[in-house]
Amino acid sequence: MLLAEHGTFHHVYDFDHFELPFGLKVSLPEVAGLQITKFMVLQVVAVLLTLWIFRGLVKRIRGGEVANGWWWNFWEMLAVYIRDEVVRPIIGDPGAHHGHDHEHPEHTEPMMGHRPTMRDLQHPSQAEHPHSNSNPGAAHPADKYLPFVWSCFFYILICNLLGAVPFLGSATGSIAVTGALALVAFLATFFYGAQVHGFGGFWLALVPGIDAPGPLKVFLIPMMFVIEVVGLFIKHGVLAVRLFANIMGGHTVLGVILAFIAQVAHSGVWWLVTPGSIVGQIGIGLLELLVAFIQAYVFAFLATIFIGMSLHEH
Repeated sequence: MLLAEHGTFHHVYDFDHFELPFGLKVSLPEVAGLQITKFMVLQVVAVLLTLWIFRGLVKRIRGGEVANGWWWNFWEMLAVYIRDEVVRPIIGDPGAHHGHDHEHPEHTEPMMGHRPTMRDLQHPSQAEHPHSNSNPGAAHPADKYLPFVWSCFFYILICNLLGAVPFLGSATGSIAVTGALALVAFLATFFYGAQVHGFGGFWLALVPGIDAPGPLKVFLIPMMFVIEVVGLFIKHGVLAVRLFANIMGGHTVLGVILAFIAQVAHSGVWWLVTPGSIVGQIGIGLLELLVAFIQAYVFAFLATIFIGMSLHEH
């Protein structure tokens, strides 16, 4: 009630306009009866920023060139980290578990001690041997799933970071946005899993092998199937709630701390509360930057786990 009274979260709940400094307001139009919201605009901005960043990075590493400059190295570092520390270790080689482990000898991990970069993927056929130092970044079977995981990570990260810009906001602070992201992750899990096991095989593969007498299996298998299917939907639902709760929770804390100033505006302790509130805003703001990276990583990490589980038989 205090926050509503002082309008602290007014800009959070009024989605049809942007509030700017000095009381300026930019209203968003309706298109074909559909109200354009600021979160829609911010998501488009996030997509355009992602395209601009990585089109620029690709131009610089095309042909095996080195990406120079801290800006490009920063994004390359994040992309390589997601590839080498998340996607490849978690997903591994799905074909190795389906009797194809000897059909793709070139799909092996790079040499230890070398940190391959994105440009290494440009020439995966240069080496004659998978463990050769001349080909440390040889293509890996899990690289097939990289575009989706990269897209999730960087899209969510930039949406989160836009919330640190004054008068904008984080689209991931809306359960509708995070719910849509979780739905896309679920569809990706099903799509990739069905590619390996088939449509029906995807659902049957959810049930782990049971070493039990026949009559007991008749009881256990249907029960475990229901549990696994329900769990599959719950796990992806948690993706939406986790991301929304963490981003919205940070904004709530910032709003509460800021509201302290308005609450004591006509009190003698204003001079004491205001500096403390400003310091708290700065501290929480810095923590929010860390949370922006962590939550993007957690979403990408869990989405990768779910994809990996759909590819490998339990």
